[in-house]
Amino acid sequence: MATQINMATAVLVFVSTLTLFQNTHATTTYTVGDSFGWQIPTFNPNFYDDWADNKTFVVNDVLVFNFTTGQHNVLELTEPGYDACTTSDTIVTENKGPARITLKRTGEHYFICAYLGHCFAGQKLKVDVQDGRGKTPGVLSPPGAAASSLVATTSIVFMFIAFALLC
Repeated sequence: MATQINMATAVLVFVSTLTLFQNTHATTTYTVGDSFGWQIPTFNPNFYDDWADNKTFVVNDVLVFNFTTGQHNVLELTEPGYDACTTSDTIVTENKGPARITLKRTGEHYFICAYLGHCFAGQKLKVDVQDGRGKTPGVLSPPGAAASSLVATTSIVFMFIAFALLC
């Protein structure tokens, strides 16, 4: 009887640890526009679309918009507001740079600068946010990602120790 309880406990610990490990995702912080920052892209009106094209955004990732307060801002808004460069459907407004926005839901997110003419000149960004479960392992991780990996690895080690002791 005790052996069956120990084996059941070991299986429970194993399954719990695997579930924890599977759902672990290191948050990535993206600096919008990289070193160019958040400003009017006079050399390429599609600059921010091009910047976002090779990135995979997932829930809880953070976008950092680097801009000078008083010269730019960042608004998250609906698709119609984004397409028309209007502020009528604003979800979030950040007027102080640098602005940090956490992507809290899946789907499309739309950002513009609402200063006169900036959005029409290309200072706008659309990102498609995924749930994070399909994130490819082995990609470069941001600072702090090692801690998440350490927690997952430590959990697996403890699970194997518990399994060995209980069997």
